[in-house]
Amino acid sequence: MAKTPKPLPSLEWLKPRLAISRTASLLSFLALTLLLVVWNLQFAEIPGTLLWVILAFQLAPLLLLAPGILLGNARAHAWVCFVVNLYFIQGVLAAFDPSKALYGWLLTLLSFSLFCAALMFTRWRFQYDRKLAGEA
Repeated sequence: MAKTPKPLPSLEWLKPRLAISRTASLLSFLALTLLLVVWNLQFAEIPGTLLWVILAFQLAPLLLLAPGILLGNARAHAWVCFVVNLYFIQGVLAAFDPSKALYGWLLTLLSFSLFCAALMFTRWRFQYDRKLAGEA
């Protein structure tokens, strides 16, 4: 017994959701990047050149995905959903340390919001593209 495909939402329904989820993912992405930079430069007590190594290591995954996120590429948003889990784990672990609790909770919150916004953007963008291609 074959399942009947679920009809795609209308373009008018998808357009505002695309705009909102893209804005939310951009803001979360930039806030997450800014949090990592500010925390490591201002509050983390890491000596000398080790600071720059740690900062580069933490920012490398985000910087690799930044062009796709800034251009609104749905596949880049899908990859962000995988990568941001690393920051979520880091945030949860940092939240248990009383000296890093605020940083941990902020990192967890921002990574969770980026995950949700990027996931919804990916879903709605692919539906939008399928609808534009003429699929019912």
